[in-house]
Amino acid sequence: MQRFSGAIEDVARSASPSVVSVGVDGRSGTGVVVDGEGHILTAGHVVSRLEQTEVGTSDGKKLVAQVVGRNPYADLALLKVEDAKLEPMELGDSSGLRVGQFVMALANPFSSAVSVTSGIVTGVNRPIGGWWRFSLQNAIVTDARLNPGYSGGPLVDASGRMVGMNVAYVSNRGIAVPANTIKKSIEKMAKGENVKRAYLGVVTNTIELPDEVAARSDVNQESALMVFSVEPESAAKRAGIRLGDVLLKLGDSPLTSVEDLTGALAEEAIGRKTSLLVMRGEELRELSVTPVAK
Repeated sequence: MQRFSGAIEDVARSASPSVVSVGVDGRSGTGVVVDGEGHILTAGHVVSRLEQTEVGTSDGKKLVAQVVGRNPYADLALLKVEDAKLEPMELGDSSGLRVGQFVMALANPFSSAVSVTSGIVTGVNRPIGGWWRFSLQNAIVTDARLNPGYSGGPLVDASGRMVGMNVAYVSNRGIAVPANTIKKSIEKMAKGENVKRAYLGVVTNTIELPDEVAARSDVNQESALMVFSVEPESAAKRAGIRLGDVLLKLGDSPLTSVEDLTGALAEEAIGRKTSLLVMRGEELRELSVTPVAK
């Protein structure tokens, strides 16, 4: 037990220089240094619409940071400080995370000593939908307690590698964005660009398909999305989608839930003509839709 405790202390001590405070005008959150060029990752809701904020290191230094990029769909924001020697944290591979794995959540909302909580991974690849600030298909869920100010802080494994970024605490569970999602976003945000998503312009809800419909060989799924609204002049409207249509597949991706549609509308889908399988009444129709950027 003493050896285990010492190992946790070692991880916390070695990770501390990479964990900073992020806050201005009463906002208080955490950030983590992700490279040697002064880039700091934090939660998008910590900086909100700010273009500039303050960063505080564990040794008490205060630095001005510019917000250089955002991924509002994963609640990520990338900051940059100039001419500062900051120690980056290693980004791990989140694809190997397993339920039951030990993890630690680190935070430094007050630009002082880093605080730590710990727990285990209770879920991986969990969809987080519209009930929160963002929609994420592959969230990490842990039972590590996230106190106020932990948003934007790293979730690390027993080796001190960052496997996720903590963004929410709901029903006694911590929600983290996986490191592999972060890696994809950082490359774009570091260029001063915001991550975008493809957009159809429909409001849908999940419905259970009748047994006789679900069993059809050309359907073969138990649920789908019913269209409740179609925006004028939208990609959906141009494709001929109508109120009451049931959306079954976008390309090769079955649409069994709203999360499925969100996942299919990644940035790569922008401007790409894609087939959309629709049930209208008892008739199956294949439409062609070209998602737009949002």
